[in-house]
Amino acid sequence: MAKRFSWTILIAASVLSMPHLASAQGERSAPKPKPPEAPAKLPKVGADKTKGLDFLFGALKAAPDEVSAKHVEARIWAVWLQSPSDTVALLMSRSKAAMDARQNEVALKLLDSVIKLRPDYIEAWNRRATIYYLQNDYGRSLADIQQVLVREHRHFGALAGLGMIMQDLGEEKRALDAFRKALEVNPHLDKVPDLVKTLTEKVEGRDI
Repeated sequence: MAKRFSWTILIAASVLSMPHLASAQGERSAPKPKPPEAPAKLPKVGADKTKGLDFLFGALKAAPDEVSAKHVEARIWAVWLQSPSDTVALLMSRSKAAMDARQNEVALKLLDSVIKLRPDYIEAWNRRATIYYLQNDYGRSLADIQQVLVREHRHFGALAGLGMIMQDLGEEKRALDAFRKALEVNPHLDKVPDLVKTLTEKVEGRDI
């Protein structure tokens, strides 16, 4: 509970202390890197989500190589994406298709519907946060990331997304904190170790 609370405080503080967040939308046209996302093909998962996730996060930290880690990571994504109803599954599928077709406004409306139906469904918040991030709408993206981390403080995709937003906004210390937390949960994230190394040198200086 303490971890969830601390990250909620960090995100809330970020929003309150950055009045320029709203003006970030639409400033950049260059393609942006995406936060970590689920692979296209996911394995089947069991019914006991909580117990299964605890085991999988332990296995992720202990994975001996990248192949094993990616297999475990895919199983975690499968648990997170497990749909609570056929309606949610259909809306999520359509939102993914809309995102792939770069129809972000359509995807957002579909995700709005999912969140109204099932506000406890984490991946609707996470996917919407990703779209807002890609649109440079950092205020709304941070608000959705907060909803994700309140429900699942180990969500490495949301943590990495938080780091990307903080880095874009020049908040390098906060970016470093978020990236480090993401790696603590999932040491096998692509590109994040390099970001941590670069930011550590900027924020804390090089080792003598």
